[in-house]
Amino acid sequence: MGARFVAALGRVQAVQGFLLGLLMLAMTFGYATNVLVREVVPSFAPRLAWIDEVALFGLVWIVFLAIGLALESGRHISMRMLLDRMPPPARRAVKIVINLLGLVFSLYMVKVGWEITAFVARSGQASPTLGFSVAWLYWVMPVGFLLLAAQYLVELLGWSDRFAREIDPMHHL
Repeated sequence: MGARFVAALGRVQAVQGFLLGLLMLAMTFGYATNVLVREVVPSFAPRLAWIDEVALFGLVWIVFLAIGLALESGRHISMRMLLDRMPPPARRAVKIVINLLGLVFSLYMVKVGWEITAFVARSGQASPTLGFSVAWLYWVMPVGFLLLAAQYLVELLGWSDRFAREIDPMHHL
């Protein structure tokens, strides 16, 4: 069961990484186009006002969709220096507490995110330039925290150990 769950989560994370990369490229291209149009053909710029809004949505989506990937890769804030100085039994206990608190917090944020998304959807609030529900901006919060909770669960059950990964500060720059 554990190996299948970890493998499925790995596939989800691979798709996440791919989609986040595409989103970053699209945002970069869109924003560069927007700036170029503002400089070269300013009279056409108001027709591209939607790019700012799409970039804002994309930025929010990237933040929330990447939190689980950051945890999985060992890039979340951690207390490695402190953990490394602890005796192994204390280290195991602290890791369990960290992962349990992370799981509980993540699940709570799924609930809060879902409530906020539902509230915004019921309010009928629409984005100014795109005209669709602002709930699209918020739905990523419960999804991102659900993916983070899944990663904390994997860590809590001992199916993965982000603390065992060596972090090279020059990697992924």
